[in-house]
Amino acid sequence: MNLLYTACLLTTTVGLVFAPAWTVAQTEIGTLPQKTIGQGKPELVPSLIVLNARGATLQGQQLTLVGVAPNSIVFADRPVRSAGHVLTTHVLEEWGTGSDSFAKTPPNATVSVFSKDGSSVRDAVVVLKTPTLSGEQLTFDVQVLEGEVAGADGAAAVFIDIIGMPWTPLSYAGVMRRTARRAP
Repeated sequence: MNLLYTACLLTTTVGLVFAPAWTVAQTEIGTLPQKTIGQGKPELVPSLIVLNARGATLQGQQLTLVGVAPNSIVFADRPVRSAGHVLTTHVLEEWGTGSDSFAKTPPNATVSVFSKDGSSVRDAVVVLKTPTLSGEQLTFDVQVLEGEVAGADGAAAVFIDIIGMPWTPLSYAGVMRRTARRAP
C-alpha cells in the first residue's frame, strides 16, 4: 500500500510541477504573432466550397437545403493545397463582396443528394443565385443546367466552383484565413 501511495503522490507532484510549463509552452506556440514581410500580390487560387445539409429539394428554379451545416469546407488544389472550414454565414456575407463577386457572376454548383439508405445518389448542375439563410434552411434561386434530385431524400452536398477568385482578404480563400485565426 505504501508503494502505491508513494507512486500516486509522486505522479501528482510531477503533474503539478510540470503542468504549468506545458500549458505556457502550448499557449506561446499557439499565439505566436504572424509576420508579413513586404507587400504580397493577390494570387489566383483555384478553390472549391462544399456546403453540407441533412437534405435538399430542387423545385422549379429554387434549391432549398434543409439542416445546412454551420461550417462549410473550402479547399484549393495544387500547388497551394490548402483546406479548412469557414462559417457558412461568412460565405454568405461575402457573396456580394468584391469586383468579381458571386452576386455579379453567379457560380456553378453540383448538388448531390443521397437516398436515406445511401443506395443511390441524384445530381443536378445549377447556377446559384441570391442565397437566403433562415435558421438551418438555406435557399438559392437557381438556373438548372442539367439533372434533378427528385426522389432523393437523404443527406446533401453542394459543390460550389470558385475557380479563379484572388487570394485576397475579400476572397473566400481570405475568408478561410480569417476564419482560421478566429477558430478556438
